[in-house]
Amino acid sequence: MHIATILAHAGLQTDPQTGAISTPIYQTATFAHPAIGESTGFDYSRSSNPTRKALEDAIAQLEGAHAGFAFASGLAALSTVLSLFSSGDHLVVAEGCYGGTYRLLDQIFARFGITVTYVPVLDVAAYRAAITPKTQAILIESVSNPCLWVPDYAALLALKIEHNLLLLVDNTFLTPYWFRPLEQGADIVLHSASKFIAGHNDTIAGLVAVKDVALAERVGYLQNAIGATLGAQDAWLTIRGMKTLALRLNAQQQNSQRIAEFLQTRTEVRQVFYPGLAHDENHQRIQQFSSGFGAIVSFEVDSLATVKRVISRLKLISYAESLGGVESLITVPAIQTHANLSAEVRAQLGVSDTLLRLAVGIEDVTDLIADLAQALETDGVGQ
Repeated sequence: MHIATILAHAGLQTDPQTGAISTPIYQTATFAHPAIGESTGFDYSRSSNPTRKALEDAIAQLEGAHAGFAFASGLAALSTVLSLFSSGDHLVVAEGCYGGTYRLLDQIFARFGITVTYVPVLDVAAYRAAITPKTQAILIESVSNPCLWVPDYAALLALKIEHNLLLLVDNTFLTPYWFRPLEQGADIVLHSASKFIAGHNDTIAGLVAVKDVALAERVGYLQNAIGATLGAQDAWLTIRGMKTLALRLNAQQQNSQRIAEFLQTRTEVRQVFYPGLAHDENHQRIQQFSSGFGAIVSFEVDSLATVKRVISRLKLISYAESLGGVESLITVPAIQTHANLSAEVRAQLGVSDTLLRLAVGIEDVTDLIADLAQALETDGVGQ
């Protein structure tokens, strides 16, 4: 079955009693038992909820996983997965990841004795050199945030096998529509489902898909024990958004390609980062494992004055954090998503003060380009 069909049918027929096409919202904390020693399969909504289970079953099917798990946010999902590790364990993590991932590892889990070595996304030798006898896992993003670097996935899979490590992939930017890491050898996939999967900027959610049965049981135990689970209403919103993922991503990617090509023509733009551009250093590499390029375009402008002018003049594109929704959003990573990093680290990662990240929506692309053009121009005359 094609993935667009699986997406459209997410959550379908989860209520056999009524045949409801839309997954019901089971807004309940607890469930009555038929008798002593008997259960309907649901006891308490932290442990399991029918609406959440429909979402979890859907992401498991989409990713080719043994089991899926839904959490209150992407960081709640990552926190639960990191709880698989113990004091003394070591992780190798790709540089340029989401700023919240840095914060979680460096300021929270470091206090529990979990150590991390950050390595350049593209430097396979650095990953190898960072591995120690205490290393338990490699954590990467399928496309890094915000400079859109693409790792050598095949080489990292080989390292994982050689050293018997777990490979954890944050697949938020590509989604299972374009890339399914578990099918290619990864162990755990994570999503900030608030982004493309839910797709409407109206809910916060995180998803995890696990390939191995025993590992899935461990994650399931932690999900219940830690309790950062997704509520029924947000689970329903995520299912609803998931149904149109294929349509949205196709439109967003087409828009992104056009916008990236437009930005290359502007004298105010120093560099455009988008793996869909043929000359981009990540263009060939991403095609080795992904069927799409994504819907994020980052670009560096010529000055802080241009940054301020663009942000103040944009009319259609909103200045707001997050990404993946139907509405286009723009951010300044240095003072928003990556503000918790030092200036030195930001410089090392390419997150300059003049870097802008555009999360492209489904609007008519000519309107988006016109909005960017009027915001960029310095003299009232388009270039």
